[in-house]
Amino acid sequence: MQKGHIGVTTENIFPIIKKYLYSDHEIFLRELVSNAVDASQKLRTLFSVGEFKGELGDLTVRVHLDEKAGTITISDRGIGMTADEIDKYINQLAFSGANDFLEKYKNDANAIIGHFGLGFYSSFMVSKKVEIHTLSFREGAKAVKWSCDGSPEFTLQETPKADRGTDIILHIDDENKQFLQKTEISRLLKKYCRFLPVEIAFGKKTEWKDGKSVETDQDDIVNETNPLWTRKPADLNDEDYTSFYSSLYPMSEDPLFNIHLNVDYPFNLTGVLYFPKIKNNIEVQKNKIQLYCNQVYVTDSVEGIVPEFLTLLHGVLDSPDIPLNVSRSYLQSDSNVKKISSHITKKVADRLEEIFKKDRKAYEEKWDNLRLFIQYGMLTDEKFAERAQKFALLKNIDGKYFTFEEYKELIKANQTDKDDTLVYLYANDQDQQHSFIEAATAKGYDVLVMDGQLDTHFINHLEQKFEKSRFTRVDSDIVEKLVPRESNHESKLSQAQREDMTAVFNAQLPKGGKTNFYVSFENVGAEAAPIIITQQEFMRRMKEMSAMQGGAMSFYGEMPDSYNLIVNEAHPLVARVISDAADACNQQVESLRSKLQSVEKRREELNKGKEGKKDDEVPQAIKDELADVDKKIAELNEKREGILGEFGKDNKLISQLIDLALLSNNMLKGEALTKFVKRSIELI
Repeated sequence: MQKGHIGVTTENIFPIIKKYLYSDHEIFLRELVSNAVDASQKLRTLFSVGEFKGELGDLTVRVHLDEKAGTITISDRGIGMTADEIDKYINQLAFSGANDFLEKYKNDANAIIGHFGLGFYSSFMVSKKVEIHTLSFREGAKAVKWSCDGSPEFTLQETPKADRGTDIILHIDDENKQFLQKTEISRLLKKYCRFLPVEIAFGKKTEWKDGKSVETDQDDIVNETNPLWTRKPADLNDEDYTSFYSSLYPMSEDPLFNIHLNVDYPFNLTGVLYFPKIKNNIEVQKNKIQLYCNQVYVTDSVEGIVPEFLTLLHGVLDSPDIPLNVSRSYLQSDSNVKKISSHITKKVADRLEEIFKKDRKAYEEKWDNLRLFIQYGMLTDEKFAERAQKFALLKNIDGKYFTFEEYKELIKANQTDKDDTLVYLYANDQDQQHSFIEAATAKGYDVLVMDGQLDTHFINHLEQKFEKSRFTRVDSDIVEKLVPRESNHESKLSQAQREDMTAVFNAQLPKGGKTNFYVSFENVGAEAAPIIITQQEFMRRMKEMSAMQGGAMSFYGEMPDSYNLIVNEAHPLVARVISDAADACNQQVESLRSKLQSVEKRREELNKGKEGKKDDEVPQAIKDELADVDKKIAELNEKREGILGEFGKDNKLISQLIDLALLSNNMLKGEALTKFVKRSIELI
């Protein structure tokens, strides 16, 4: 029997493994089963080239759990090891600068294991003692047993073993007893070893007999050795792809379609990516792509490894060029991974374009489910955005779909304004904005539906990409101003009348809350509504983006909602209000206005006297008189507005007109709605 020290240049390798790899301790099973699979595949390769003359026989890797003994055994019938090979591969961890290395990587389990080939030593994360019983396939080889209790000391001795291959026996320590539960080992095998290319048996299959579950003699094979992505697309049909998707994501809806990747240059990559029916909650959908290296599971946390928008896809990626055991930060900076990421983006874009060209009708039918994915891609990946110009669609209120170029051609004749800017009109709530949509379509305008979760951001993106274009929501202004041209309707109200009528209508506007109304007067024509409420495009869009993003945008979220209350001075009912207000208030208002003119004239004279003088050169008497004049003007205006406000606040016609406008915008609720109904009955 040979005794010795494991050849490390420091004695603290095991405490490091125990302590700092603890957070990733479940990967021990992946490492040991993967090693067993590698040993089996190597033997198969040697057999195929004639270097192994014996019988391959059953190459199944077996995982055995003995709860009473407190052990887990991983057995294979692969190439096995000689005593010299154990000494070389197990005992000599002769990496240089071990102390520096351990200090640098002590908090990163995957970096330690993967960077230095320490997969086997991950077994000490969960074990108080590890044994290796192995017999090499080489002719005349002797079986040996290696044993180590988690210190640098080991023993190596000959042992009886009839069959070639290796048994790794883990004596599980007290802190990791959960790994002696069958359900936990089943979970880990399913997670990490589900698609390994050599059969893995864990226990026996069971069947229901005489009212109870009994074990059979048949091995329970836990993996699929020839998973769908390793097969040729020509040998597969739609049912195969759907079935595989269901096995990956039980209880999920069938996907829209898939992309089968099979690349061998400039790197190796296989896989199948699925377009799921994406719901509105993006976060729930992320991290459904499973990353493999030669059919060994690596991670499903692919953000930063693949482009952001591809995290919405589901499926499997497998590449030997993706390192198996390194940290995510290493993966994210690895040049091969970046090339793979870029290539997948291209393949996804190519596949979408192919489907669009091949069967546009079917593509349009899937668009509402695809839209979020494609918009997300265009917003976050410039290269994808360029490619997507060919197959991204816009949908109008009639349910018709257009490419960007098609839609531009459709609207340019009728929706180009006086400044030669193309105006894209849109609605985000067809029911709530129905009256505005109706007004726009009556003028021959086309209106898009932009009601998706990302549409506010996407509109900003398109405005940056499209030349001389802007997007305007249909309720952001009166229809005559949506696509501004030279106006045919001239205002007939004087400035003084506008000021007076603003005070009249202000008296009836809702007060309080986080909503502001700004009254203005327009000659929209006698056929248009008497009052129209619109919301300014820029501020509304900023508030919507603030609701989604927060952060620096939260400033806009705190601001009140601002609406324009546009009074149509050409409407007969508004004309009646103007006339009634003049009859009721003109005598008092004109008297005040006469006094105002006199005081304002004096203010002009005083300000003229200040021209060209510094503040300290202006006599105090002038300053005092100016302050007094300003005070008088404010008082006179307050009296004028008070007289007009008194008229306005009790006027049922004004109340009715404003409430009708609020109602058409779904802004009349609670007590105000109840009063409106009662008033309507009275007026009828």
